Amino acid sequence: MDVRVYHGAALAAYGFGADHPFGPDRLDAFWREAVRRGLDKKVQIAAPVVCTRADLLLFHTPEYVARVERQSATGEGYLDYGDTPAFPGVYEAASHVVGSVLDAVGAILRGDCRRAFVPIAGLHHARRDSAAGFCVFNDAGVAIEALRRRHGVRRIAYVDIDAHHGDGVFYAFEDDPDLIFADTHEDGRFLYPGTGAASETGTGKARGAKLNIPLPPGADDAVFLRAWPEIEEFVRRGRPEFILLQAGADSVAGDPITHLQLTPAAHAHAGVRLCALADECCRGRIVALGGGGYNRDNLAAAWCAVVAAMLDAARAPL
Repeated sequence: MDVRVYHGAALAAYGFGADHPFGPDRLDAFWREAVRRGLDKKVQIAAPVVCTRADLLLFHTPEYVARVERQSATGEGYLDYGDTPAFPGVYEAASHVVGSVLDAVGAILRGDCRRAFVPIAGLHHARRDSAAGFCVFNDAGVAIEALRRRHGVRRIAYVDIDAHHGDGVFYAFEDDPDLIFADTHEDGRFLYPGTGAASETGTGKARGAKLNIPLPPGADDAVFLRAWPEIEEFVRRGRPEFILLQAGADSVAGDPITHLQLTPAAHAHAGVRLCALADECCRGRIVALGGGGYNRDNLAAAWCAVVAAMLDAARAPL
């Protein structure tokens, strides 16, 4: 069992109520489908892990972390300008998201598994000093900083296929030439957060180290598959030592808040190809993060497709 999947109530707790698109039922929707397909019998099942304050401070400012902790105690107000409400225990719930991703990274580096999937993760809008777009702590950002500062892994590829641009990761590392950033998303002229134009390729020494591919509303698998080889070759040229995949399922047709028309086959393709690239470039080291997705059937199908792709890749010899 070379693929690890994180599952447990502490991860499901990251949700903003039954009436919110990002509700606490998202994990169960995925897990029911995973069990139906028998994937639970083929993976390591890991319990969620909570992170420490020191972990959060690798990416976030002390003032922001303290603010989340205060508002978590009362459950009142917003952590941004109106998209991300506080709720009682939000600090602990978001800390389990970050902790599980850090645990996945550590497990791979230790050789405990070859791949890992964290379904409630990929909170790619959170900034260093603020929440944004349903995202409280940026688990990908923390993982990137931890890989560098604690594990000596410098060149990291972050690939994002969520319908929304991964702005919290992009701008935090916009001037970092060793963060290889490749993001396909719905054109920001039509969807939050309004960023991710093709002209945004990084700044300073990192110019050319970032790839943004905005897709028109209604783009389907054919459009995605035409764009994919550019992503794959871009990542390959970057010679990463570790790959993070944000596998948001809100790019699948029928999502209530986006306009792309992909199918889970696109997620399967991304999973298969990035696992092969991880084997080629970085000893197989890849962590996938569930990201967005607000149609429960869609996220269940797309995330299971990613896990199945990781399982198929894990069976191949290194």
